[in-house]
Amino acid sequence: MKKYAIIGHSLGHTLSPNIHERLFKLSGIEAEYVKMDIPPEELKNKYDELAELDGFNITIPHKISIIDYCNKLSTGAQQYGSVNCIRNEGDVKYGFNTDILGFRKSIDLLGANLSSRVLLIGCGGVGRMMAIETALFNGDLTIAVLKQGLEAAQEVVSEIKKMNPEARVRIVTIKGNVVSPSDFDEMPVFDLVMNASPVGMFPKVDNMPCDEEILYGAGYVFDVVYNPRDTLLVKTAGKLGIRAMSGMAMLVFQAVVAHGIWNNSKFKDEDIKTLISDMEALV
Repeated sequence: MKKYAIIGHSLGHTLSPNIHERLFKLSGIEAEYVKMDIPPEELKNKYDELAELDGFNITIPHKISIIDYCNKLSTGAQQYGSVNCIRNEGDVKYGFNTDILGFRKSIDLLGANLSSRVLLIGCGGVGRMMAIETALFNGDLTIAVLKQGLEAAQEVVSEIKKMNPEARVRIVTIKGNVVSPSDFDEMPVFDLVMNASPVGMFPKVDNMPCDEEILYGAGYVFDVVYNPRDTLLVKTAGKLGIRAMSGMAMLVFQAVVAHGIWNNSKFKDEDIKTLISDMEALV
């Protein structure tokens, strides 16, 4: 029997076993998928144990430090300096970043277009990837961050400009706790609003990363938060008639990509849509 795992710290909330066990069942592969809670200081001591696995997923706080375990990286993993999926092939430890395709597939399912006027709230972690991907698709990107996130956002903009000096990207510093019209000299209209911050995540479900006015005129909203199923941002967008999606689709899609990496598995669209709905029902 093949054996896989998710490693991170802490993992009490993860839905990864539910998702991957379902995907193994759909693909007809007999496999075990376990959780391995590994504190940062213990990661190197677990290398031999990890090498016994056929593959594994990586979440916070190991996405960068696990690169030391890898002796081969995919283009995406190299570009973003982050690995969240590994395939073990004997002595070869191959690291991938499946968040990239998971994000793109989610945006496609939403019906939105990155080549549009995009507001990205937050730029740390997965937000960095979302910013660069938006720029690579020639989006007109505004990144909104708190003062403490300004340096990280500036570094991302610098990376983007190196890739494309003509890239349309700017930074707005959030003056209060959330993005508001007062943060702009003149309030713009965005086609797509994306939240890459933890604002609205359980248990602080009554919070939203922006004022409602920021959404006026938008066609789409994408929130990386998936617990709760419908964040206040998603609910507000729905009230305004804006098509919105939480982060569960991205979580499932990146798992689908991992199964393609591990076993070249392919799935029917209707099965994945059902899986997304079933996982949303669990939160």
